Amino acid sequence: MEHMENLVSLLWSKDHNAGYAALKRLEELSGESDAVYLYTDRFAEMLDSKSSYVRNRGLLLLAENAQWDEERKMDRILDKYLLHIEDEKPVTARQCIGGLKKMISARPEWIPRIKRALLAADTEKYKESMRGLVEKDIADVLRVIGEN
Repeated sequence: MEHMENLVSLLWSKDHNAGYAALKRLEELSGESDAVYLYTDRFAEMLDSKSSYVRNRGLLLLAENAQWDEERKMDRILDKYLLHIEDEKPVTARQCIGGLKKMISARPEWIPRIKRALLAADTEKYKESMRGLVEKDIADVLRVIGEN
């Protein structure tokens, strides 16, 4: 568990390589068991970071661990997560939107809330070069929702 604590601490690192490496390892571990899920509250705190790198890591790990959410911690975090559909950084918005597919798969009862947030998203704030990508990501998730 000490190793896991160290990886989670690295997620806030200003050394982006170390933070990214920790993220990748934690994503891998998240696919194997619910051990990383124990840090869900810490990942939720990351969504408030001024650093988009830290926000991205939190978003990705929350989405990855939705599959283990038997305690239903994510129910109270979902609205905070969905705010990042319109994150100030379009790359972070894209990470958020991409993670929604895993969340929908894990918790289909969230589909109405997720769909409302996606349909209400204001993509006009992004430069034209990124706006189309964000809109495509939204359309991809809405297509997945349409299949459920």
